[in-house]
This record gives sequence, C-alpha cells and structure tokens, in this order.
Amino acid sequence: MIWKAIASASAALALATPALAQDKPAAAAKISLTRLDCGTVRVNRLNAFSDTEAYPGQSRDLTVGCYLIRHGDQLMLWDLGLPTALKGAAFTTTGDMSATVRRSLVEQLADLGIKADDIDVVAISHFHFDHIGQLPDFPAAKLYIGKGDWDWLTASDRPARIDPKPFARWIGGGGAVEPVERDKDIFGDGRVVMLDMPGHTPGHHTLLVRLAGRGPVLLSGDQAHFQENYDSNGVPTFNTNRADTLASFDRFKALAKNLKATVILQHEPRDVGKLPAFPKAAE
Repeated sequence: MIWKAIASASAALALATPALAQDKPAAAAKISLTRLDCGTVRVNRLNAFSDTEAYPGQSRDLTVGCYLIRHGDQLMLWDLGLPTALKGAAFTTTGDMSATVRRSLVEQLADLGIKADDIDVVAISHFHFDHIGQLPDFPAAKLYIGKGDWDWLTASDRPARIDPKPFARWIGGGGAVEPVERDKDIFGDGRVVMLDMPGHTPGHHTLLVRLAGRGPVLLSGDQAHFQENYDSNGVPTFNTNRADTLASFDRFKALAKNLKATVILQHEPRDVGKLPAFPKAAE
C-alpha cells in the first residue's frame, strides 16, 4: 500500500510538472529608446524662461526631442514635436521665439520601417505646441495625457492660448484616450512610467524608461528646458504653478539620484548626444 501511494504521488507530480512550467514568469519584453528630431526653437528672449530675471538679453536655440519606445511588439511615441507646417521655416529675430522642422515624424519612422498606424501608444508630457504638433498624424494610437491638461483642453472656458485642434480626434471620441491623474505604468511592468510632475502645466508629466543595458533614463518633458535652468530649479514665467514646479524639481532630482538615471533634458542640445544618433537605439 505504501509503495502504491508513493507511485500514485509520483505520477501526480509528473502530471503537474507541465503546469508548473507554464506558471513561470514570462520573459521580460525587449525594450529600446530612439531619439527622433522634432525640430528646433530659436528663443529670442530667454528671460521668459525665468521668473527671477536670470537671463536678461540672452537668446538660445533649443532642440525639440521626440522618442520612440519599443516594448516587445508594442510601439510608443513620447511627445509629438512641432507641427509639420513649420517644415523648412526660417528663423526670425522678432517676437519671443520662432521654430522650424527639418523632417516629420512619419518620415523618420519610415526610415525604421514603421508606418503611422503601427504606433500603438502616443503619450505627451503636456499640451504646449512644440510637444503635440504632429499628434494628428497618429489617429490609430491610444493617447495618454495628464488629467490636469486634459481637463483644460476639454473645458468650455479653456484659456484662449490653449489649442485643442491637434486633439480633435480624441476629444470627439474617435480615438482612445486615458487621462493620467498621477503616475501611469504604461505597459504594466514598471519599465515605461509616466511620472506626475505638475507645475509647467496642470497635468505635466515626465517619463521613466528602464533599459536593460543602459539602465534608467528620465525624459524631462519641460520640467527644465536647458542645463542652467535645471541646475537652478528655474521657473519660466509661463508655468502654471510655481510651487508645483519646485516640488516636481525635488521629486525629479531625487529620482535621478536614487535610480542613478541618465537625465535627458528634451530641449537641451547638449543632451542629444546622451542617446545614440538616429537611427540607432539605446537598449
């Protein structure tokens, strides 16, 4: 009887083995990060980027970075750059700033064998024109946007300076949208996370991308526009909330330190070289 029981238990264990093997965690999805060139902004009055008058009489060119994230078989764009209507536009010396675009996102993605409808997710740091300009070119994608920004975009009394037209498909219900109230783990495995960093706008977010080889990367959105602005916790005159901006600086810098992350200031030309040159990707 004892031997029969042992044999029975052994048989049960043998039958159970395939099920145990199936319960093993799935292999982590391969992830990569590619920088795309979404234009250049020539700032004629840099002092607008400081509510403490830190840059009188200064001007500067700022890059406009967009980013392609591959997560397994999912494709995501972070920030959508300047509108293609500015393609080939000349800089001007009048006004606060002017902007130009060399190549569209659709053109750059085509170099990688990617069509606009292949993009599954578009996520934006905030609703300013240089981060949403090419959003309408990706109508099939699900949109992630900070809830504070979405509330302003969809309000009947929204400020006149906010342009909802690039969001028309999603506002009208033709595209999937998820307003993000706090942090958002986009793919559910902690490797691509929108981080709640209000202040620049009510729903401003930054992005954490955890790469297997390079390690964590923090994409700034407009938490800071250039290195001196970042170092001094500078607050632009056009931010919506000064206290929120400073609190977000505290969080962003603490995350950068604790995660030993590579910080990419999206408008800082000196940070372009922190990622491989297009069409190569960081992994």
